[in-house]
Amino acid sequence: MPARGQFEAQKNVTKNNDNEIQNPQQSIQLRAQLQLREMILAGELPAGSRIAELFIVEKLGFSRTPIRAALVKLEQEGLLDALPNGGYAVKTFSERDVAEAIELRGTLEGLSARLAAERGAAPVVLNEARACLQAIDTVLSASTLDDEAFANYVKLNEQFHALLSELSGSSVIAKELERVCGLPFASPSGFVVVQANSPKARDMLVVAQDQHWQVLDAIDKREGSRAESLMREHSRIAQRNLREVVQSQSLNQLPGVSLIRRRN
Repeated sequence: MPARGQFEAQKNVTKNNDNEIQNPQQSIQLRAQLQLREMILAGELPAGSRIAELFIVEKLGFSRTPIRAALVKLEQEGLLDALPNGGYAVKTFSERDVAEAIELRGTLEGLSARLAAERGAAPVVLNEARACLQAIDTVLSASTLDDEAFANYVKLNEQFHALLSELSGSSVIAKELERVCGLPFASPSGFVVVQANSPKARDMLVVAQDQHWQVLDAIDKREGSRAESLMREHSRIAQRNLREVVQSQSLNQLPGVSLIRRRN
């Protein structure tokens, strides 16, 4: 099962070859950004360490200009801290930081669901969301889930949350959700991977799936407050999973684990 599912959506922006031909400099900057992000999440750049720009230039083979643009972007994403005297350092996260990122995602998704209900969602997107949930139902119909089933769930779950953002019709909220979900562990499927071998894993996903159906029903019925409340509650499953993962010392199964400051 891919451990970096929560970052796959960001990588997909490189797939449009026409854009690369039309904007070669932008394409170079994007590749530098993605490769530098992978270095950070893989622990190749120690948490809290200052970024040595020359080292990155030599390591990745890009010139200073795209590397500097990549550093700015990753600071905006929240993976780097800008230093007072110039330069950047790899950011570290406490357990509270992770919990707050999940809470922020729940708040934004709740707002997105409420707006979708109050404004009226596009029928075609509603139908796509229903089809996505029906596919998840099929995955969860098995009494036990293997690695392939969990991989399918991760893909479909990410798809549903993307459709939920689209239902609101708000490009502003969609952009903020994309930014928040780009943070380590804040993705809707961020803790699904580490829970894959848990005896309670399928039960957890069944509960989450019921919430998916309920929020879609609330949006369809134009019940804004109910839709928002359901998505806020939905994010609490991830909060609970965070606590369980920390207590079970399973964080080494997640990308970006080296960025977390452990409690003494």
